[in-house]
Amino acid sequence: MAALDADSLIAGLLPAVLEAARAELRHFSAGVTVLSKSDASPVTAADHEAEEILLTCLARHWSKVPVIAEELAAAGGLPSEQGDFFLVDALDGTRHFIRGKPEFSINVALVHARKPVFGLIYVPPRGVLYATRSDGGAYRAVLPPNADVPASLSEIKPERLHTRPADRARLVAFNSRTTGGASSEFLAALDVHDARPLGSSEKFCLIAAGEGDLYARFGPTYEWDTAAGQAILEAAGGSVTTIDGGAMVYGKSAESYLNSSFVAWGGPPLLTGFRRSKPASKAGC
Repeated sequence: MAALDADSLIAGLLPAVLEAARAELRHFSAGVTVLSKSDASPVTAADHEAEEILLTCLARHWSKVPVIAEELAAAGGLPSEQGDFFLVDALDGTRHFIRGKPEFSINVALVHARKPVFGLIYVPPRGVLYATRSDGGAYRAVLPPNADVPASLSEIKPERLHTRPADRARLVAFNSRTTGGASSEFLAALDVHDARPLGSSEKFCLIAAGEGDLYARFGPTYEWDTAAGQAILEAAGGSVTTIDGGAMVYGKSAESYLNSSFVAWGGPPLLTGFRRSKPASKAGC
């Protein structure tokens, strides 16, 4: 684990992340061919191409670390054993991508002792990079997909992120665009009147940047949907818990890497013990 420090991970990943972003944007501009996976969720050629770019990079630099990637997992390609491992969602927000909405991201996380300890999220349509660094902080930087890979992170002037104290009278929540009634019930229990729909895992990052207070997700998501965002948010001072306030645990191979319902907070949980009365929505962030 000592050799896998965050700044080294960013430096090794950035060329592949930018290459994957350019591939996604080409598909996004040219039109998208949609297929269905075994769980009936959509997948595109962009998902596969971007994932292959990232898997090649990870195999080149960190061949001894297992990788659990969304499309590889859908095809049954899971590692036979786990210690530390990478989680990859090469195109988080496929449904929005298909609909022509510029709300998708590239997510890479490293899990150690069943907890995400490194996260990188890149948002190709806006050219924004979020990542944890070796000093323990979370950072944001502007890095267009066509930019040269920086020789050092200082070249792109990363901004350190911090969550904000929650004002219970003015809470801002980010919602998945596929959110269901249970999420609305949860926000009502907190008296939230400002709920902003947004696709992809950037919701975690905006809370980390102090631009919101929570993101409640009821219904299925997978570990690759949440790990990078959780690492970034926690490094900025936030937390991610199950609905009852418990810890999010990773490496749940017996459950096909499915998460339980969760809340991403800008600080400690403001509400626990909530019981939903509506059915869950579709998988994904």
